[in-house]
Amino acid sequence: MSYIVLARKFRPRNFDEVIGQEHITSTLKNAIKQGKVAHAYIFSGPRGIGKTSCARILAKSLNCKTGPTISPCEKCDSCKEINESRSFDVIEIDGASNRGIDEIRALRENVKFSPTSGKFKIYIIDEVHMLTTEAFNALLKTLEEPPSHVKFIFATTQVNKVPPTILSRCQKFEFRKISIVKIIEKLEKIAQEEKLNVDKDAFFAIAKAASGSMRDAESILDQISAFSNKKIKFSDVSDVLGIVEEDYLFEITDLISQKDAVSAIKLIDRLINEGKNTGTFISSLIEHFRNLLIARVGGKSLESLLDLPPELKDKVLKQSQQFSVAQIINIIETFVTTQEIARKIDSLHIPLEMAIAKLATRESAVEYSEKRVEVKKPIDKNPKINNPKDSSSAIKPEAPEKKENPAQERTVLNITLEEVKSIWANLIENIGKIKMSVATFLQEGSLLRIDSDTLIVGLLKEANLHKELLEQDNNKKLIESHLKQLTDKDIKVKFETVQDSPDRDSSEHGPLIKSAMDTFKGRVINRWHHKEEQE
Repeated sequence: MSYIVLARKFRPRNFDEVIGQEHITSTLKNAIKQGKVAHAYIFSGPRGIGKTSCARILAKSLNCKTGPTISPCEKCDSCKEINESRSFDVIEIDGASNRGIDEIRALRENVKFSPTSGKFKIYIIDEVHMLTTEAFNALLKTLEEPPSHVKFIFATTQVNKVPPTILSRCQKFEFRKISIVKIIEKLEKIAQEEKLNVDKDAFFAIAKAASGSMRDAESILDQISAFSNKKIKFSDVSDVLGIVEEDYLFEITDLISQKDAVSAIKLIDRLINEGKNTGTFISSLIEHFRNLLIARVGGKSLESLLDLPPELKDKVLKQSQQFSVAQIINIIETFVTTQEIARKIDSLHIPLEMAIAKLATRESAVEYSEKRVEVKKPIDKNPKINNPKDSSSAIKPEAPEKKENPAQERTVLNITLEEVKSIWANLIENIGKIKMSVATFLQEGSLLRIDSDTLIVGLLKEANLHKELLEQDNNKKLIESHLKQLTDKDIKVKFETVQDSPDRDSSEHGPLIKSAMDTFKGRVINRWHHKEEQE
């Protein structure tokens, strides 16, 4: 007998075997029990999560000899034929290869005929969004008033491409990605039945690589079982897929927290030499810091949002305390920028090294912003007094009264710039819990001075978009209300454009590249101009 892949062999046969879609299967079962099955359904969601399987189970439930029933018998001819994809009453159509108007016209003609043996004639159209506009128009009339013996079940990964006129005539069900924990549970059952010896860490690695797709997870397990004829370990999954162990993610995060750039870059070099996929590693870092963000913001209260085994949740909750919310946001943004740079150059590991060098050698974004305070020199209102050539200089003026440091001067609100700086990190963290975008943009600013009752925040000229968004009334009110909470003062906020560095050429290339240039004492060479000079 020919080998049957695990994804087909362990495809769910009834609603109870469908993983992670209880909100849909319970609704369908209730509709069958109450005799309220609609004439058309559309199942949408990512690949490999059970859309077509649910369509077949619904077809079996309607056409089973004992049906309509929520538990198909699996023994009658109808159930067997549907399981083996040879039923004359359940017609499966691939929307990608049968997308034209002629195919839909043929369907319109065939729906008139009664089912051969079952109670209903059921059309399952996969990837329905691939149909042409003309085909959708041809289907519309039939879909609006189908014969009583016809049911339509559409499946799609891109429901946004299905015309609203079609959607309005269907009951719509949104399928969700399957959690890592549920995928692991299913893989453990499959391994037990197939007598596969698999480490727990390997199950986790497979489930994570599947990105919520049960079919992908089963296919990966199939592939790994062929690769390793002994016990399947995490290293086997890592070698085949090029993924990075969770321990590495925790280790490099600790090194960033400890500002140990040397060890962090050595770790990256080791991973690259081991053949790990750099792009996958960057994505894994972003996901890891996203988990740290959730843990830092909500702690145990948001634990359900961490799609991780219990032991890893505890490690994430503990490690999240090493950073503030604003710091984690800054790190995520840095790695996202790294991905964007990586798309524009041939090497992936160089942008990653740049990002690690920035994060593990410099202060956090909030600390850096607080230190970048611009103090303007006082304007000499009487230059003649200080001019030795002026004859009036012989007249000795009164000694000017010494003033405090501008940052220490008391304002009409009786608060100093230093006092505002002391609560600034807390302010950004608190705002991040309500509106993350405002906190993210605000952390790029530098506290310049307090004019009367107004705090002046400087933003680089490259961050003009940040400035515009922060100046919106609702965002300013949010910042000012948090200032009030932390200082008990009615402080207004105003934003100004500042020049961070006289080295304009390096600043034009963005903060990430400028940071790398500062770290490695480098300079930017325009390779196109260089090429022209060589020619």
